[in-house]
Amino acid sequence: MGGSDIIHLMVKTERASLIERISEVYKRVSHAAMRAGRDPSEVKVIAVTKTIPAEQIMEAVEAGIRIIGENRVQEARQKILALKDTIPPTVQWHMIGHLQKNKVRPALQMFELIHSLDSMELAERINRIAAEYGKVQRCLIQVKLSDEETKYGIRPEYLEAMLNRVSEMQNIRVEGLMTIPPYLEDPEMVRPYFRRLRRLRDELQERGYQLPELSMGMSGDYEVAVEEGATIVRIGTAIFGPRRYG
Repeated sequence: MGGSDIIHLMVKTERASLIERISEVYKRVSHAAMRAGRDPSEVKVIAVTKTIPAEQIMEAVEAGIRIIGENRVQEARQKILALKDTIPPTVQWHMIGHLQKNKVRPALQMFELIHSLDSMELAERINRIAAEYGKVQRCLIQVKLSDEETKYGIRPEYLEAMLNRVSEMQNIRVEGLMTIPPYLEDPEMVRPYFRRLRRLRDELQERGYQLPELSMGMSGDYEVAVEEGATIVRIGTAIFGPRRYG
């Protein structure tokens, strides 16, 4: 076997592994949904592509991924430009990381859904710039359910007040809630955070708010999140393997 044949085999093997990992994620999502008496089609899988090169993102799309989640605006811009002539128009890009106010303008040009609306100041800026573009920007409000200083989000006690203010804005539409719980080895220890977000959402819906989406759950705990009502799970390592830095 020549050198080019070996390289081709390595690429083929890596791609097969990626396909297998994606298939496994969808299978686990489906089983978790069925355990909770839910329709698996209610749950959307986002492939989190932080540090993942454009070529590997394209392989994931070819394997069935239809939503790509990025944490940083600049990194997303580079990948979107690299893939603009090859990626299908049905593929969505979502902003799942903290969005700085000075990055709102490029973010609104790139992302279908922003998961990390975490302040009124950010909402006001999104609304103003979206109006310039003639766009209604879809967003999720990030809710802070832990005391971790490194986590962003709205405290639950301020959530309804924020919803009321944002509902008056013409160019922003809140479609649900998102949370990032503390990292804990045992997924069962994370379950109360997911349950609390779902109950918050349910209480708000009983009061007339329309919040169909719950973005919660990552590679280590997404099955528990689905059992607790997640409609969007954000999966990086379970699809692409450990992140590569440098």
